[in-house]
Amino acid sequence: MSVELLDGAIILGFIEDDEAFNGSVQDRFAYLDTNHDGQLSYSEMLKELKSLRMIETHFGIDLKPDPEELSHVYDSLFLQFDRDSNGAVDLEEFKAETKRMMLAMANDLGLLPVQMILDEDSFLKKAVDREVMKLKSNVST
Repeated sequence: MSVELLDGAIILGFIEDDEAFNGSVQDRFAYLDTNHDGQLSYSEMLKELKSLRMIETHFGIDLKPDPEELSHVYDSLFLQFDRDSNGAVDLEEFKAETKRMMLAMANDLGLLPVQMILDEDSFLKKAVDREVMKLKSNVST
């Protein structure tokens, strides 16, 4: 984990960079697709959904959520990704929902920079790393 400065423009730049965004999405999808069938089952997606820890923490302090509520949240999130409701998420569905979620974050952040603690393998960290590399290449030219 690292503390990074992030704003909506950094996220948008990452999404608009097809090579960086698509490559990151494909890598994450391949990592989650443990049986290598080209589809993410609910159990494969659950690992990713749990890593988001959306309701298990409150200002960094672990809470003990109601298991039924947590299950409902994970079910709802899976349905967001499974756009054709076939019980599995393919790469295109995964990419489309990831993009939608990141666009929503970019919109919410706007141009106001915010410090965030980011996991090293998160899409947001990849967006920050892309921006840093871009800035370094602009300085050296």
